[in-house]
Amino acid sequence: MSGLLLPGSRLVVATHNDGKLREFRELLKPFGLDLTSAGELGLPEPDETGTTFAENARLKAEAAAEASGLPALADDSGLAVLALWGAPGIFSARWAGPDKDFTAAMQRIEDELHARGAIEPQQRRAAFIAALCLARPGGEVEEVEGFALGTLVWPPRGKLGFGYDPIFLPEGHERTFGEMDSMEKHGVDWKTGHGLSHRARAFIALAERCFAEPRL
Repeated sequence: MSGLLLPGSRLVVATHNDGKLREFRELLKPFGLDLTSAGELGLPEPDETGTTFAENARLKAEAAAEASGLPALADDSGLAVLALWGAPGIFSARWAGPDKDFTAAMQRIEDELHARGAIEPQQRRAAFIAALCLARPGGEVEEVEGFALGTLVWPPRGKLGFGYDPIFLPEGHERTFGEMDSMEKHGVDWKTGHGLSHRARAFIALAERCFAEPRL
């Protein structure tokens, strides 16, 4: 990709999701970029016709870059449950329906796990997956993915985060993503290069390729 994005560079976060935008603002804060979002610019949301997280992230990033004339960063992410053969996967948001009712979506996952007899923790393994794509108006793209492994709990725990966070217990932790504040969940320690969430881990890989050194 031609050139790093330097402090002061304008960047579009290709999302209309306030929760994702909030996380990206915090992740990008050390880089001193001038951020806006597809929602704030009134850009249309492209149809997510891809068959993978990476394809959908690229569709969103390229659409925002073309419409705005600015570099655009897009995320496509979701929950993959082993006992459900990877579902809901790329359909994670769609399981919540047009009203974005993730309470109902979490209940659906729990019902389907029970229907398969998946009650013990080892039967309830899951992963959060995030694909990031940075696209420039000239057509250049940079793509990365990040993963967070864990177990699904029931009932949901915590009112922080968004989406499926209240049922996802990350590996090696005793609190769900829904019980963690935003910086614990997706904050990055730039001295060690460590991040907990799928989005943080993907972002670390992207930052190494696309951004100037963070201001610590």
